[in-house]
Amino acid sequence: MFLLKDVKYKDILYIKDLEIPRKKITSIVGESGSGKSTLLKLLNKLISCDTGDVFYNNQPLSEIDSVELRRNVVLLPQSPSIFSGSIKDNLLIGLKFSEKPLASDKKLVEVLKLVKLNKELSEYANNLSGGEKQRLAIGRVLLLEPEVLLLDEPSSALDEDTENMIIMALVNYTREKNKTLIMITHSKNVAYQFSDRIIEIKKGTVIN
Repeated sequence: MFLLKDVKYKDILYIKDLEIPRKKITSIVGESGSGKSTLLKLLNKLISCDTGDVFYNNQPLSEIDSVELRRNVVLLPQSPSIFSGSIKDNLLIGLKFSEKPLASDKKLVEVLKLVKLNKELSEYANNLSGGEKQRLAIGRVLLLEPEVLLLDEPSSALDEDTENMIIMALVNYTREKNKTLIMITHSKNVAYQFSDRIIEIKKGTVIN
């Protein structure tokens, strides 16, 4: 699905050869500052490499319209934005930005159940805890139904038990819907338990 050849970005990342498979769970692990988030940003053209090529479905990213790419390859940053308004407003805003049909309340409730967020659609989003806001943002991304989910530490604000529940829900969703999940995780236990492929980055270079 993704192929990186001789990719260099500033002094942060240098990847000689890396392939990320389609319809699999791939975890990216490594020390803080090793270049993990930079790699995710390269995959949906939030940034572009200085040299080398990144391919998506055998096509160079340089030849793919950025907006069109981001409809299929959605990135959720480590500290996602929460907008003023209700939980429902926050779930729908991604669909509005992407100019996709709005989901029914029934669908929104199903997504809240999927991310283990036991709240009413009418509740005010800014009243949620940090972990609840993170789960709300994950729900917003799932509603977009992209081909590829790029998640930067999707469970960083969660306790261990909730982390396992959310990662399991994401993995099950990915497999049931035939999607591709690429996530950065701080937990090697999560990576080894749930991943089909683990990519370890050290000082900007892939070491396995």
